[in-house]
Amino acid sequence: MPDHPRIALIGPGAIGTTIASMLHEVGRTPLLCGRSAHPRLLLRYDDVEIVVPGPVLSDPKEVSDPCDLVFVAVKTTQNADIVGWLSALCNENTVVCALQNGIEQKTQLEPWVNEATVLPSVVWFPAQREPNASVWLRAKPRLTLPDVLPAKRVIDALSGSCCAVELSADFASVAWRKLLQNALAGLMVLANRRAGMFSREDIIVLAQAYLRECLTVARAEGAVLDDEVVQEIVVNYQRASPDLGSSILADRQANRPMEWDIRNGVIQRLGQVHGIPVPISNVLVPLLAAGSEGPG
Repeated sequence: MPDHPRIALIGPGAIGTTIASMLHEVGRTPLLCGRSAHPRLLLRYDDVEIVVPGPVLSDPKEVSDPCDLVFVAVKTTQNADIVGWLSALCNENTVVCALQNGIEQKTQLEPWVNEATVLPSVVWFPAQREPNASVWLRAKPRLTLPDVLPAKRVIDALSGSCCAVELSADFASVAWRKLLQNALAGLMVLANRRAGMFSREDIIVLAQAYLRECLTVARAEGAVLDDEVVQEIVVNYQRASPDLGSSILADRQANRPMEWDIRNGVIQRLGQVHGIPVPISNVLVPLLAAGSEGPG
């Protein structure tokens, strides 16, 4: 990466604001790109407020040159809406780091990035939008990346920041581990409840059964995960603050489209490919899809 790399961030929501703040704190403030113009971004973390100066650009025509590194932090349901940004910001020399859920990040973004390298990631921190449009970061930020050469560009960009970056030689297994965690949040959508619901014994039984179903599919796809991962994920939900939500729950409560397909539908789809029975998915997925898209 050049000594003074051009870095851009698409999607200054909760995750995007966190990464932009980490970059700003180490003198690598990114170009901010989003749907709406804002004068600044504000992150609250450990009783400290980080202000990232704007503006947030709202028109891809305002971009003069491609960037060396582009962070994509929009929901996958918004990928089609950022095609103009990707076209303006990317070329064959760009690394696009996908700060998105799911295991299909490369497949989803590669058609639109002008032959740039798409680098998937796993995001391991809870950040939520506050009513005053600021973002509350509830834990130390951490990313996992595949152990490949383009990852060095992200490591260099976040060097010295509060955001830890880890490399994994078996990134697929790590990504599946996170997918199982995200898939379980689908139950929160149907119950319209936050993490406190996992104190119920009946929900624990359902959660364990669903995760075992997901784990069987993950292993068929080559993920190396042991049986204990089921209980680990359930316990993590139980230990979370009872008011901890999820991005998919926030979308449902705001009547926005949900990432049901890349978080839950993928389990059903791949289960069918491998001939694996997925009875819980066969109930959960249609209800999530209907909640997201209607009609009714």
